[in-house]
Amino acid sequence: MKTISFAVAAATACFSLGAWAAGAADSVSVVDPYVRLAPPGAQATGAFMVLKNAGDKDVKVVKAENSASKITELHTHINENGVMKMRPVPAIDIKAKGEAVLQPGGLHVMMIDLKEPMKEGDKVAITLDFDDGSSKKVDATVRKPMPMPAMPAAADHSEHMKP
Repeated sequence: MKTISFAVAAATACFSLGAWAAGAADSVSVVDPYVRLAPPGAQATGAFMVLKNAGDKDVKVVKAENSASKITELHTHINENGVMKMRPVPAIDIKAKGEAVLQPGGLHVMMIDLKEPMKEGDKVAITLDFDDGSSKKVDATVRKPMPMPAMPAAADHSEHMKP
């Protein structure tokens, strides 16, 4: 009898733990996930998305993994003496009822040592691990980088120069 009671208690604890572990992953939605198409020969690229936390508690992404590269890191860009540099970060915070924007020039998932060249339209499976032990799988589409907006043509001010 004690063995059955212990087994039931252990199973209940596991199911309760599973429900608890799904907390952060269930409260975070992922909007517009994509991977930047790497130039030919490049061995690294980034993944970008918006992480929205509908929950009442702050959560953190503490790890990411993906199917397209051998190494995956959480990164940001910092300005170091006037030079923009990428640096790993231990976590990406998502405030309660808030969002974290992963975008070029800011926070992102860095994909290093690509396993093979990607092409536009490919799907990359990315798993985000949260600080409570839960995880969320995301399919990100490979996209070409957006071109920089064109600078407006300089206005002709020659009329102002006449006496």
